[in-house]
Amino acid sequence: MSLEFRWSRFDELSTREFYEIVKAREAVFVVEQQCAYPEVDELDPLAWHLLATAGGELAAYIRLLGPGDKFVEPSIGRVMTVKAFRGCRYGRELMAEAIRFTEQTYPGLGIKIGAQVYLTAFYESFGFAAVSDVYDEDGILHVDMRKPAAA
Repeated sequence: MSLEFRWSRFDELSTREFYEIVKAREAVFVVEQQCAYPEVDELDPLAWHLLATAGGELAAYIRLLGPGDKFVEPSIGRVMTVKAFRGCRYGRELMAEAIRFTEQTYPGLGIKIGAQVYLTAFYESFGFAAVSDVYDEDGILHVDMRKPAAA
């Protein structure tokens, strides 16, 4: 089953779509990772939201913040695949689409992420490199990574 991508600004999301996003993000980042933190934050209204659907269901998601919203560079975050769709390699398609859109929307700026340490090899495969020491964020080890601007 192939993924269908749709980019939306916060105000373009329907109530149902935002509910599905929050439900999925909480399932992954709060429940599965046993990490109690405020999943919905003040950055959601500023972000681009990438919904990836398969068969009409939310399968994967990414949030993109513009330059200056979190880091100096644009920032890709909340990268997740819904549990029922794991093992389909949707994460690679999702990240490739996020990078494509980010570089098109914010050319020449590069991309910075706060990556969970266990996923550094995944992000390195897309051209990201660590730019910070490992740090604890809400009980999970992270490292900041940066992808240089596309030539």
